[in-house]
Amino acid sequence: MTTALVVVLVTLLLSAWILAIANRLDRLHVRTDAAWAALDTALARRAVVTRALLDPELSAAASRAESASRAERELAENELSGLLGALDRTKLPPALAAELADAEERVVLARRVHNDAVRDTLLQRRRRIVRWLRLAGTAPQPSYFEIAEPASPSDAVLLRPRSSARVVLTDAQGRVLLFQGFDPARPQELFWFTVGGGVEDGEELRDAAVREAFEETGLKLAPESLVGPIWRRRAVFSFAGETFDAEEWFFHASVAELSVDTSGFNDVENATVSGYRWWTAQELESAEDTVYPVQLAELLPSLVAAEWDGETRIVR
Repeated sequence: MTTALVVVLVTLLLSAWILAIANRLDRLHVRTDAAWAALDTALARRAVVTRALLDPELSAAASRAESASRAERELAENELSGLLGALDRTKLPPALAAELADAEERVVLARRVHNDAVRDTLLQRRRRIVRWLRLAGTAPQPSYFEIAEPASPSDAVLLRPRSSARVVLTDAQGRVLLFQGFDPARPQELFWFTVGGGVEDGEELRDAAVREAFEETGLKLAPESLVGPIWRRRAVFSFAGETFDAEEWFFHASVAELSVDTSGFNDVENATVSGYRWWTAQELESAEDTVYPVQLAELLPSLVAAEWDGETRIVR
């Protein structure tokens, strides 16, 4: 009788604990949705104020940002940010300049609130109990919104151009090698990314990909063994306090097996890369982790199963 009571009590406590986790996760999803709605409203207000400037180029950029899909929204909004950053505000009526600065400040604040909500939700969704019991249900996985931020509302948004050569490195099982890292300014926001890095001055893309693969994995690839560039990705992101307008070119290479050697990491990589692993497409599809490019799970099977048709495709 005592054993039965203990079992019942444990079951009740366990059920209450699981219910509490599920309720917290539900509240986090509601918070994330509300944060996105607030950010969307702030971006819409910025577009309205921008059109009030009566500048054709700015008005067109504002309209593109408003009509962009969620997948293309970041690039469109960052295009508008860049144009507004180059605007000479001393020529604006003081009231209009103040309204624009206020609209920009609200975008900055809303974006930070949104990304904080996304971070907390992803941390909860990654818990083993949440994944094992599928407590997230059918709620879509939230994603960060990366948009360039001025240091203050009146400052220009300075985007540093950055060209990168990346390697989608797969093995005999069709798995892809990814590194996990973080922005030192936001160490709690982890994400996975492919092998590769910045192109040096005067360096060809293919040579940069070969160099980066060797430095990051110890693998010596022949330039002619790289397939591509298969994909091209444009993204604006912040890292260590700087904001980059990145153009990433992806090549594909396959190895039978590889013992990854990261001894070639530079100081920044040693400080910000926390690990690596091989991923299957199925694992990527079901993962709660943030992965770049976003479409990797979708594109990986066809990449390893078929020959490249020679077309460089745009990815997110």
